[in-house]
Amino acid sequence: MVNVGISHETAEFAVESIRRWWKQFGSHQYPNTKRMLICADGGGSNGSRNRAWKFYLQLLSDEISLSIAVCHYPPGTSKWNKIEHRMFSFISMNWRGQPLVNLETVVNMISATTTKSGLRIKAFLDTKYYKTGIKISDEQMQALNLDPHNLYPQWNYTIVPREK
Repeated sequence: MVNVGISHETAEFAVESIRRWWKQFGSHQYPNTKRMLICADGGGSNGSRNRAWKFYLQLLSDEISLSIAVCHYPPGTSKWNKIEHRMFSFISMNWRGQPLVNLETVVNMISATTTKSGLRIKAFLDTKYYKTGIKISDEQMQALNLDPHNLYPQWNYTIVPREK
């Protein structure tokens, strides 16, 4: 699934993309699951040092009542993300030579993509405007229910839903 945004790639947008996937597909395909695993790049909007990423993931974990384990690729190794490379190379081939004149065209071109192995890609337009520069306080960070893993805890951790 690709979430096509109209404003900025922020941590809030990245987590919203996961939320949309969960609501559209994940909760139906995995109705009895108690946890989710996310393999994420080491930097950017979903980076291992991004406080907002962890903050918004905690809100999602609380909302959907799932533990969310996150394993970040080490810095400079995002090329190891096999799903992205399987997906985006076929998206690029699919829209090759086509003018991307508006957002509807972009969403339709992405949604019309199927890989050689049969992976079908769905795209959705996210019309929310995401603000940049949102600061997460030390107090907000301390309120996270974050369980660092033993192996590379700065890159690997689980966010557990807080009790309501």
